[in-house]
Amino acid sequence: MQIKDITDVIEASAPLSLQEPYDNSGLIVGHPDDEVTSALLCVDVTEEVLDEAESLGSELVISHHPIIFDPLKRLTGANHVQRIVERAIKKGIALYACHTNLDGVKDGMSYRLAEQLGIKELSVLSPGLPDGSGNGFGIIGSLTKEMPTAAFIRDMKERLDLKVVRHSDIARKDVRLVALCTGSGASLIETAASAGADIYIAADFKYNDFFRADGRLTVCDIGHFESEYCAIELLHDIITKKLTTFALHKSAKSRNPVNYTV
Repeated sequence: MQIKDITDVIEASAPLSLQEPYDNSGLIVGHPDDEVTSALLCVDVTEEVLDEAESLGSELVISHHPIIFDPLKRLTGANHVQRIVERAIKKGIALYACHTNLDGVKDGMSYRLAEQLGIKELSVLSPGLPDGSGNGFGIIGSLTKEMPTAAFIRDMKERLDLKVVRHSDIARKDVRLVALCTGSGASLIETAASAGADIYIAADFKYNDFFRADGRLTVCDIGHFESEYCAIELLHDIITKKLTTFALHKSAKSRNPVNYTV
C-alpha cells in the first residue's frame, strides 16, 4: 500500500485545508508513493517512538503533533527534532502529522474527548465559519443529568486517568453544561463563559487565566498530552473504517513529556 492511500483516508475526514496558518500538518518526511506495510499511531514523534516503529517494522509514523513546526536550517543532530528527522530519513520511515485539522473538524478531537466524558448534544464552541458545518474549535454539550461540580471533576480525573486537575474556584455547585477544547484552549475561556457553560476544560492555562473565570464558570486544566491522547484512538477509527486489513499499531511508547511528583 502507498502512503497516499492512507493519507487520503485521513484527509477525507480531516482536510488539510482546515489546519491553522501556523501549523505543519501533512506528510513531513517521505514520498506519497512510497510503499508501506504498516503504520504506528502516536501523539508525538520521539526517539522512543522511532525505536518502536523500527521494532514493529512500520515504515510510517502518524502523529498528532508535527515534529517540525519551524523551518530546519541544518541537520547536525543538535536537538531532538534534528535527530528524529535525520534518523527517520536514514531508516526510511515516513512521518505524517494530523494536527489542527483534526482539532477543528466536526467529530474531531474535542468531540472524541467529550464522548469519553459522557457529554451529549454536542455542538461546536467556536465555529470556523458560519456555514453550519460543525467545524471549528472546542465543543459544548450537556451531561445526561446535573451533578455536583466537584464530583464531575473527580469523575473526569478517573475516566481520563489524570494525575492532577488544575482548576479555578468552583463557580457553581452543580454542572450540567460543559465546554471543552483539546490542547491549548485558554483563548476560548470567554467564549465558554458567554455560551453559559458551567465548566470549561482545556489545557496550558497560565496563572492569570484562572482569574479570568471570574466566578462565571469553573475552568479546568487537565494537561495538554492528557487532553489529546485520544488522537490515537480517533486516528485508528478513521483509518480502519476504510482500510480494514492494513496493519495499524497504537504506540505503547507515546508518553507525556511532563512529569508529576505526587
